[in-house]
Amino acid sequence: MLSADLYSFVTRVRGHAPLVHCLTNLVVTNFTANVLLAIGAAPAMVVAREEVGEFAPIAGALSVNLGTLDVPQSRAIRAAVDAANGAGKPWVLDPVAVGPLTFRTEFALELLDLTPAVIRGNASEIISLSGGAASGRGVDSTAATDAALDAAQILALRTQAVVAVTGATDYITDGRQVVALSNGSPLMTRVTGVGCALSATVAAFIATATSRDEHFAATVAAIACTTIAGELAARDAALPGSFAVAYLDRLASLDENAFGQTLVMRDVALS
Repeated sequence: MLSADLYSFVTRVRGHAPLVHCLTNLVVTNFTANVLLAIGAAPAMVVAREEVGEFAPIAGALSVNLGTLDVPQSRAIRAAVDAANGAGKPWVLDPVAVGPLTFRTEFALELLDLTPAVIRGNASEIISLSGGAASGRGVDSTAATDAALDAAQILALRTQAVVAVTGATDYITDGRQVVALSNGSPLMTRVTGVGCALSATVAAFIATATSRDEHFAATVAAIACTTIAGELAARDAALPGSFAVAYLDRLASLDENAFGQTLVMRDVALS
């Protein structure tokens, strides 16, 4: 996979401004919308159960985040996913804090049967979804990303989804191939919403895919764009507040030269 091929998805998003329907958590709505605007996409936070069924087919992709899940939102998510599937629109599952918490874990397992295009989570979340022992500390992982590689492969093969395990090193797999990305900055963990917004960014990128076969490359490209922007933003700002602004600026201004020079990517052999 070449740097130029990955960057082509950045160009597609900027050129097509895909409409991304976000059912996300209350903490990160504003930041997620700003990230989508910065990359050139169009955010939509339509959350009412009475409307999501009408809206999901209009959007280019749907992003589902379980961060502040309650019963009304679970019903809205189910309606949105059903509508997106009916219209042939891809959707991304961000299984925030699954494992230790029963309600969201059971709901996330139900959603796995509804053909997500991409599942993006931290190591503990991916391990739990694949049937491993529950772990994690709230929204934080207690496992390193490489510890979730086998779980990610199992989950990808079972669901036919692309699975992304994100952390200090990011791993993306479709069950047959694995790519590791090693960009980013520790400051990305000190701004609320960076990870959640990443799932919406993945949705924007897969919305520009011409077929399901491109979902793997689109997911790699979305994570590479995000982590490279974070790494470059950390050169501009040393503290979380200024970093958040610099991060949005870097997402909006990232060019192919900076992308290619900064990208750290390698293929990983499956066990």
